Amino acid sequence: MFEFSAVVSWARNGAYFPDNTYSRVHTWTFDGGTEVPASPSPHFVPAPMSEEAAVDPEEAFVASLSSCHMLFFLSIAAKRGFIVDSYKDDAIGIMDKAEDGKLAITRVTLRPTVHYGGDTRPTENQAGTMHHEAHGECFVARSVKTEILCEPVFTTD
Repeated sequence: MFEFSAVVSWARNGAYFPDNTYSRVHTWTFDGGTEVPASPSPHFVPAPMSEEAAVDPEEAFVASLSSCHMLFFLSIAAKRGFIVDSYKDDAIGIMDKAEDGKLAITRVTLRPTVHYGGDTRPTENQAGTMHHEAHGECFVARSVKTEILCEPVFTTD
C-alpha cells in the first residue's frame, strides 16, 4: 500500500465571511515542498474571490489524468525500444450534468502528440496499442468513473 498526501491551506485574512464574498484563493503544498496557487474556477466563482492564474481543481483533475497516462505511455514505449523525443497532450475535460442532475466532469479527452527519435518508429497501430495499454495501467484513470477518451495524434517523425 502507498500513501499520497497534499496539504490544502486557506485563511480568511480578515475578510468578512457571512456575505460569501471572501477570497477562495488557497495553496496546495506537496510532499517535496512544491507550492501551487489554487483557486476555484472563475466559471463558478468570479474574481476577486477567485484567481484565474491559479490552478483550479477541475484543471488539476484533467492534468492528473493526462500526466498519469503520459508516464505509463513513456514507460511502455521505452520497454518496446521506441525513443520518445517529446510528448504533448492537449487534454480537455467536459463538465456537464451527471445522471443525478449535478455537475461533474463527465468526460476527459486526452489528445497526445508524440514525436519519436531513433531509427525505429512505431506504426500508427503500435502507437495506438501503447496508448490503450497506458490507459489501462493509469492509476488515476482506474480510480474514477469519468469517461476518459484517448485520441492520440499520430506523427511519423
